[in-house]
Amino acid sequence: MEFVALLSSGKGTWAQVSGLMKQGEWDKIILIGGSFAKDFTSDKQFEFIQIDQDKKIVDLKKEIYEKLKGKINDTEVALSIASGDGKEHMALISALLSLPVGVRFVALTKEGIVYL
Repeated sequence: MEFVALLSSGKGTWAQVSGLMKQGEWDKIILIGGSFAKDFTSDKQFEFIQIDQDKKIVDLKKEIYEKLKGKINDTEVALSIASGDGKEHMALISALLSLPVGVRFVALTKEGIVYL
């Protein structure tokens, strides 16, 4: 399964994404975030998609959709929205569903990765 995560603001949220990347067996990892998020590093290989988080929600959804189009091969993705705000979450989820691709939310807990 492919893993998609939003890298945005929020204390400790990048650690959640990093842990999911390390503990999961992902076919592909796509991280989405603003210009500051391009500084994110990991031992695991990933593709970074830079977005303009200051855009209005409809324009942000269009940008994410256009940048994701053709990059996802499965019929569903594991999605982490532990990082970010409601506008970013809605734009990302809407873009994924418009591709179309199904969404399985994932989180990292003390017991490991859980699908919600």
